[in-house]
Amino acid sequence: MKNSNIVLISAAATLLMASCTSPKKEESSKGHGINLANFDTTVNPRNDFYHYVDGNWIKNNPVPASEGRWTAFNELDEKKLSNLKEILEAAAKDTTAKAGSNKQKIGDYYSTGMDSVKLQQDGITPLNEEFAAIAAIKNTNDLIKVIAHEHYIGIGPLFGYYVTQDQKISTQYISYLSQGGLGLPDRDYYLKEDEDSKKLRAEYEKHLQNMFGLLTDKPEESAKESKTILNIETSLAKASMTRVQLRDPEIQYNKKTLAQVKELCPSVDWDTYLGSMNVSDIKEIIVTQPEFLKEVNNLLKKTSIDDWKIYLRWHLINGTAGKLSDSFVNEHFHFYGTVLNGVKELRPRWKRCLESTDGAMGEALGQLYVEKYFSAESKKKVNEMVDNLIAAYKERLNTRDWMSAETKKQAVEKLDKIMKKLAYPDKWRDYSSLEIKKDSYVQNFLRANAFESKRVINKLNEPVDRTEWGMSPQTINAYYNPSLNEIVFPAGIMQPPFFDAEADDAVNYGAIGAVIGHEITHGFDDEGSQYDADGNLKNWWTAEDKAKFKEKTQRVVKQFNNYVPVDSVHINGELTLGENIADLGGLTIAYYAYKKSLEGKPQPEKIDGFTGEQRFFIAWTQGWRTNNRPEALKEQIKTNPHSPGQYRVIGPLSNLKEFYEAFNVKEGDAMYRPDSERAEIW
Repeated sequence: MKNSNIVLISAAATLLMASCTSPKKEESSKGHGINLANFDTTVNPRNDFYHYVDGNWIKNNPVPASEGRWTAFNELDEKKLSNLKEILEAAAKDTTAKAGSNKQKIGDYYSTGMDSVKLQQDGITPLNEEFAAIAAIKNTNDLIKVIAHEHYIGIGPLFGYYVTQDQKISTQYISYLSQGGLGLPDRDYYLKEDEDSKKLRAEYEKHLQNMFGLLTDKPEESAKESKTILNIETSLAKASMTRVQLRDPEIQYNKKTLAQVKELCPSVDWDTYLGSMNVSDIKEIIVTQPEFLKEVNNLLKKTSIDDWKIYLRWHLINGTAGKLSDSFVNEHFHFYGTVLNGVKELRPRWKRCLESTDGAMGEALGQLYVEKYFSAESKKKVNEMVDNLIAAYKERLNTRDWMSAETKKQAVEKLDKIMKKLAYPDKWRDYSSLEIKKDSYVQNFLRANAFESKRVINKLNEPVDRTEWGMSPQTINAYYNPSLNEIVFPAGIMQPPFFDAEADDAVNYGAIGAVIGHEITHGFDDEGSQYDADGNLKNWWTAEDKAKFKEKTQRVVKQFNNYVPVDSVHINGELTLGENIADLGGLTIAYYAYKKSLEGKPQPEKIDGFTGEQRFFIAWTQGWRTNNRPEALKEQIKTNPHSPGQYRVIGPLSNLKEFYEAFNVKEGDAMYRPDSERAEIW
């Protein structure tokens, strides 16, 4: 189950000239929120602001062997993991925890994952019933029942099914059918003919053979089975939308009656599928990719039952490998960690078990986390900043000379209706019906997935719950959901380097303020701007204004298309457009909110030789410090709508005249862009 609508938030220099004071590496900062030791003052900030602010950090923080990249988010995550480990270890040891309590459940879930002796002894046996059900398939009807069951327990063969708001009737929940069923990260991995893609496909085929070998299939069988998987998944890939197409909500809104779905894909007995998923009494379904469903129909007609059994065995073991004995864990890691992302070393067991527990019962764990580690004062201060950002945004909207009065009115209405959620939910999720035992780690994982499926499916025919959170409080991230027109900032991100209660306003507006502005701007990026104030996919633009907006966004596309972070791999300006607009808009609005906060006050004194305006841009930059493995960077560029950290800095800053003024950037400097090429939207 998923909500695909949520938009997340989540590198020979010249010495500085007189435009700003050069910090000395050995001096400590007089103010909070900026670490001068991270600066590389041999770099001219007007040529490369990213390496000026983050250069020494980049030199001194290589990617750990267990990671594909290392960022400010990772550093903060380490602190969070340490805190959560303390909570989980105490819960796992607590023999007095009441049966059925959240503490018992998170403790037992974590401890079954940590019991390496039992995991080795059990091997694949906890999945025996699942494999037996696949082996017993005799016909297409049996096949559909097993596919439905796998979907219900969190395994994703063939296609996707989920429940979320109707994109055009945001007060109602509705069922969705979507593309899916791939083992590689994206359709392009199956279809591109460059050397990297061919190499990865060959490695994937080896991985498939190795995994089937671990299931005790003979080598000649495993070789044939891997070909079967590649054939089926390549057919699905060819019918799948690209990542850029998936950013267009309008082309994916294809509401059909159940009868029309049956006509589109008659090879699936939809009554059997939906009944097996405990979905009843539905009249309409939104099919996000109709051509994909047609290919599902074709595959079901021409693929043998024996081949489908092979495919289902693969997706079952692929979806559960990380919860089994070491041989499965290590082989899964070798391909998805090392081959795809260049990671050298498996993460410690406790981190993997902790993150799985967090994924299964995030709010149960989050409730304990905020009680112990979160300051209510942080929530209060961030709330004030959100109000200031929204006020600044409203002023900014009204000054956009390219928008008509009619469109401005609609934009302001949408801004006024944005709902804000900060730190943690007012109403915690009820896990009372989730059963967690000490029998098996993988079974606990599957039971948690089934609990989530039931919870989401039960939303059908119920009013939309506007209090629900799509992230746990301890998550170090933030998001905007266009269907609810809401911005959400979990407690996890309300810490340095993104928020520091002791720092000056310039730092906090440049860090968390720009993140807040980023999420607000998602409501007005190329995708979010298609939703109205009530969260409906509905045009509220005049045709002329929409054309002007499109023209402005194309400058951003062109700018980022020209960035080449690794080898000859360019950033995809279309794929990253929404995030790039949000970075540019968020930084701009945060800057003006900061300036507005100074009205009626004396001009702030310099701190460490930096003006408030300079500290604002420094704070933004230090939040995106990043080291990448080349493999991980390539995968990010191919699959992720966020640009790499370096370009989240130099991209928006090179468009802002306010940055030019703060650091005296002139024509001829590398950070300078001609005015005719600069993007300014919000």
